[in-house]
Amino acid sequence: MHRANFIYLTKRNYFNTTYFHRVVKNFIIQGGSSDESITQKERKAIGKYLIPAEFRSNLKHNYGALAAARDWEKNPEKKSNPFEFYFIQNKKGSHHLNGEHTVFGRITKGFDVMDKIASQETDPGEYPLLNIEIKVSIR
Repeated sequence: MHRANFIYLTKRNYFNTTYFHRVVKNFIIQGGSSDESITQKERKAIGKYLIPAEFRSNLKHNYGALAAARDWEKNPEKKSNPFEFYFIQNKKGSHHLNGEHTVFGRITKGFDVMDKIASQETDPGEYPLLNIEIKVSIR
């Protein structure tokens, strides 16, 4: 379901209205949100929903893993936010997140781009000082 949702949002060009909005060097790069009115309008058009957790033993929070973000509070079923995702940027992985967030993909090339994003300066709240636009397409 997570993979299908990501493809669905990509085909709608949703992610192309968003930014990488959380950068924690040697941990994660999170994207899929924006304060832009076009993003908020698109979210409203798509509707509110959560995705049930899909934990698989062969998908772990290794370097380059693609996973779904989720709310921690009042979410005992660990359902995922359909709009926000993150990549694991720590070369050792972030295995403490296994069983907490659904991993549904991985980076196979372009690690240098991920590392370049991770090197961006952030404010104390982990927001990049410069907007890092997302452009996603399916081939």
